[in-house]
Amino acid sequence: MLDFRIHTFIEVCKYMNFTRAAESLSITQPTVSQHIRWLENEYGTPLFRYEGKKMFLTEAGQQILSVATTMVHDQEFLRKIVHAAGGRRQLRLGATLTVGETLVADRVKAYLQDHPEDRILVEVANTRRLTELLDQGEIDFALVEGYFEKKEYDYAVYSLENYICVCGKPAAERILRGKAREKRKIRDLLSETLLIREEGSGTREILEKNLKEKNFGLEDFANYIQINNISAIKSLAEAGCGITFLYERAVEKELASGQLVKVELEDFSVQHEFAFIWRKGSVFQEEYRKFFAAEETGAGEEEDVR
Repeated sequence: MLDFRIHTFIEVCKYMNFTRAAESLSITQPTVSQHIRWLENEYGTPLFRYEGKKMFLTEAGQQILSVATTMVHDQEFLRKIVHAAGGRRQLRLGATLTVGETLVADRVKAYLQDHPEDRILVEVANTRRLTELLDQGEIDFALVEGYFEKKEYDYAVYSLENYICVCGKPAAERILRGKAREKRKIRDLLSETLLIREEGSGTREILEKNLKEKNFGLEDFANYIQINNISAIKSLAEAGCGITFLYERAVEKELASGQLVKVELEDFSVQHEFAFIWRKGSVFQEEYRKFFAAEETGAGEEEDVR
């Protein structure tokens, strides 16, 4: 079992405030201060520093928080294993929206073929939310498309995906103007309405990062509409309400049927990894790899375990 003072430390890190941590834990602020002092004496170094009234973690504090977060996660996983001994085990998988709509069903199916007795819960959310759930021990591992702190998580590359611009036929006719074979540039799209995902979405972060590298931003488009649902984005694009940037895997059917059209861009060629992630240093990483090992034939060829 983890020392109870570690839980206090994690709660202080969550709020960066002793009073709010005390309220959350239903203990007094002096008790919180006592727990932190004990940990600082135990490790022989300050865990927090101050700039004016603002509190920050020291480098040592950051290292301890990273390890402690993994330990808390592993403790929760161990509790589930013990409770399931001799019975049905439960795994909690996180998936981003693109992954949830295009990949996760096949992944779960492949795993259950070998482990039909297990129960699997799937949480679909954006990358930022899934990493929060991992840190809190609410999920065991996740398949994500967005950026994540690689110093905090171990991961295996599942696949490398093309990230493309698509639109419906009405917008395509306007953008291409009878020159479908010619590639356009980002600046040729700025008069269009951009359909984008919500903040914290990996799909959006990738777009913003690559636009910034070319000195463009969302505000450079005529307008942009934020929607946290991929199906809704695709429907609006099909109806001619705007252009969007999505993974090619997510629009394969629409491209094949002609409902959506790929806009070839001369100055925008992007590929990004779909990654299977879990807390760095987890003692249960081999358990997590069992799910990854159940991937369909061919997926393992992309594997790059870090």
